[in-house]
Amino acid sequence: MIVNPNVTDFGIRNCRKTMSNQLYNIHAKLLAFDLLSLTQTPTPSSSDPISFSRRGTPLSRAETLGTVTSRELKPHKFLKFTIDDGTGCVPCVLWLNHRSSPYFARRNPADVRLLADLAEYEAAEVKLGVLARVRGRITAYRARKCYDVVPHGK
Repeated sequence: MIVNPNVTDFGIRNCRKTMSNQLYNIHAKLLAFDLLSLTQTPTPSSSDPISFSRRGTPLSRAETLGTVTSRELKPHKFLKFTIDDGTGCVPCVLWLNHRSSPYFARRNPADVRLLADLAEYEAAEVKLGVLARVRGRITAYRARKCYDVVPHGK
């Protein structure tokens, strides 16, 4: 029996690539230390110009649990806050401009109202010293890695 090493090698490489990409659209649980140590690379896609990876595994969304240590509210625009999980501090942004943003203009108005109400409710819940679970897209805001927080309700 003749074994073709190229076929086996291709299968293993293809499997590894598929396994690493499985985390890309999943909210991976990360410590602040992990988020802050992600590698940032540009991508050819215009819709998502920045990509992040951890030890070669591409990530786009993450989740962290920690204590709110800072809070800055710009009404009807955004809430900037920081989560400390003991390994570091994660900057977070919760957007509150659903009703005025052109991005949401092409969506169903009832859905936009629901998103806006949920974001405003969650912004009111973010207080200093509160334990919070944050889920969102990993982005860079003013050249710092942060979570673009997704309102998710209780």
